[in-house]
Amino acid sequence: MSCQLLHRIDTDLNMARFYRVEVTPDLFGQVIVERRWGRIGSRGQYRIASYPTTSSAEQAASTLVRVKERRGYRAA
Repeated sequence: MSCQLLHRIDTDLNMARFYRVEVTPDLFGQVIVERRWGRIGSRGQYRIASYPTTSSAEQAASTLVRVKERRGYRAA
């Protein structure tokens, strides 16, 4: 499906973060939106949410990306 990787790097604040959003189907007919975030170079944390349709999952993923872009994250 789709995967977006965002970075926010600010050397003055010693900040190097990533945010990844991936949309994939699961084995039960649902569509999964996986979010992973943390410091660049680490495994980070993650959260998974399931949606009944691809369009609803894509819409949720694009909303998450838009929110992060407003906070200073940029496409890697």
